[in-house]
Amino acid sequence: MELQIIQNKIFEIRGQRVILDYDLAELYEVENRALKQAVKRNINRFPSDFMFPLVKAEWTELITICDKLPENIRHTPSLPFAFTEQGVAMLSSVLRSQKAIEVNISIMRAFVVLRQYALGYAELNRKLEDFMIETNMQFSDIYQALTELASQKEQENKPRRRIGFNVQNEEN
Repeated sequence: MELQIIQNKIFEIRGQRVILDYDLAELYEVENRALKQAVKRNINRFPSDFMFPLVKAEWTELITICDKLPENIRHTPSLPFAFTEQGVAMLSSVLRSQKAIEVNISIMRAFVVLRQYALGYAELNRKLEDFMIETNMQFSDIYQALTELASQKEQENKPRRRIGFNVQNEEN
């Protein structure tokens, strides 16, 4: 299964990357109702850090910001379950078909790719911050040098009082 398809089905909810039950059902080629029943029959395998039901506000927000949700899913009366990476791994013990095994492997790879991307992004962000700090210090030094030069130039252009005997010409 193509990783990009799976990555597009991963959302961030409650600070965790999750896949919603209807997407998993589609990937596993089972009915969403059957997937939810299997989970409910084995609910002790799915603690809250593996799977959690969305609350109405989360679901409404997701519908609002995500235009790739299927139309029939947007208006479903039941709230979806959100499965974390560990929850998806646990699903393989609940759904035992060959298709479920293949899809689980692909999903695990997608989560790994996203984690590597996030780590690479964090490293790039750190390097960018270091560069900004270093550049700001250099600009600060340049600004200070320019200020000193401008101050010196101002002193040079300032009219000086003549020293010595001054004769004033007064005309009547």
